[in-house]
Amino acid sequence: MPHFLMAQAVEKNTLVLGVKYYNDNNAAQHLVISAKSKIDGKFQKIGNIAVKVFITNDSNKNNFIGAGITSERGEFILFIPPSAKTEWVKSPTQNFIAISAANKLYEEARAETTITKAKIKIDTADGKIVNAKLFIKVDTSWQPMAGVEMVLAVKRLDGNLNISETATYTSDSAGAISGEFKRDSLPGDQKGNLILVANIIDNDVYGNVAAEIMVPWGKPLVYTTNYNHRSLFARRGHSPIWLELLAYGIILLVWAVIIYLGFQIRNIIKLGLD
Repeated sequence: MPHFLMAQAVEKNTLVLGVKYYNDNNAAQHLVISAKSKIDGKFQKIGNIAVKVFITNDSNKNNFIGAGITSERGEFILFIPPSAKTEWVKSPTQNFIAISAANKLYEEARAETTITKAKIKIDTADGKIVNAKLFIKVDTSWQPMAGVEMVLAVKRLDGNLNISETATYTSDSAGAISGEFKRDSLPGDQKGNLILVANIIDNDVYGNVAAEIMVPWGKPLVYTTNYNHRSLFARRGHSPIWLELLAYGIILLVWAVIIYLGFQIRNIIKLGLD
């Protein structure tokens, strides 16, 4: 069979792209582009996929805002560049398009997401109350938005922690939510500062929107070291006394057994010579 017929017979997998929008503290926006494919009946993340990203539409080459290649995790981050400002300010809604190039394993793929511009304002009140308000862009002005699920949390290294047992809050007619901070004695930085976060997560209309504020509601972090103290992980010569006694005791016991056996062997030799 000719080689070109064999190449045509190769069946390519279907690639699925995803585009997520993030507004970071009302200061910067970025997109997360993902790629996955259904292999052996399960969706798997696909790396090494080249993707181009456009704003508004892809028919105008001037709307190109960046490109990237998915990592082993099947995604990459693209910060929206200043060059996109002209298109960004045209409308209260915005469309983003991601297009992947075809390769030996996958056909060209395409994904779009449309978001309505939104922002969150966060502040605090007496009694460790956390307040946040959601505003959306309507024509040329910002208007409060009701009925949107929001989260109030504390930023931690391994993920955000809710400020209380309440998982989400729904904005009222003024676009506002309010919750009491109940994470007393939570470790903060050296001054006891914590970062509070109000955010919208994976909303179909607004994407991911977050606002932050720093508050001195945490427990100050006091750094201690055992470098010059006896401990299991201390430097050489500073191991616990009990550990040293145990180690030296075992050594003495082993040598005692060796010496005892040496005397026994000598006695046996003497008996053989008599």
